[in-house]
Amino acid sequence: MEVKIGVQHAPREIVFESKQSPEEVEKAVTAALADSGSKPLALEDEHGRKVLVPADRLAYVEIGEHSGRKVGFGTI
Repeated sequence: MEVKIGVQHAPREIVFESKQSPEEVEKAVTAALADSGSKPLALEDEHGRKVLVPADRLAYVEIGEHSGRKVGFGTI
């Protein structure tokens, strides 16, 4: 599943693939925002690496299915 995170005052968004379910990601975002003074948003990508973002700097989090790149020629 693809996760996009917008961070305030950052020119680029953070985009990564995660093996976590949409519900798990939503719970993590909600928990981080509820305690934004001390707890960062912590997610894991598909390779097991941690992504940490200060919760007080979150602009948005987009949770969705990966849309694979279309390769080849389509019929017109």
